[in-house]
Amino acid sequence: MAPNSSTTKYCATLKEHLTFTRTRPGRKNDNAHVEQKNWSVVRRFVGDVRCETPLQLALLNQLYEVLHDYINFFLPTVKLKEKRRTGSKVTRVYERPATPYQRVLADLHIPAKVKTRLHRHSQQLDVVALRQQLDVLSRQLWASVQTVYPSNGTEPDRT
Repeated sequence: MAPNSSTTKYCATLKEHLTFTRTRPGRKNDNAHVEQKNWSVVRRFVGDVRCETPLQLALLNQLYEVLHDYINFFLPTVKLKEKRRTGSKVTRVYERPATPYQRVLADLHIPAKVKTRLHRHSQQLDVVALRQQLDVLSRQLWASVQTVYPSNGTEPDRT
């Protein structure tokens, strides 16, 4: 499927300096991984709503800012360490769960200046306050969408 000409024209403009690519060479299933993260991170808090107004954009930007801190500093994830194949059975071995923040601190390639800045930022964060902000912002966003597109639908499940 070829990209539409408006997309390639937009990417080719000198003002934007964007290179149009679809996926990494030889990795045609990259989009599935991106979509998986969209569901696990964005869709859980926003839902599948269509946001078009300036108010909705402002709410989304605020929500993403709070969500960034909540996900990166407080939600641990597991990372695949290795796969072992025994005949037809594949056994996966995972690293211990850690937040992206903890992974940055453990990485020897990250400069100490960056780690210090992140540590200072993490000291100012409160997980309960962040979660409350996320709930308030997502409710406000959902309410603004309902005023533009009223329906009998229900609010997205944010469990």
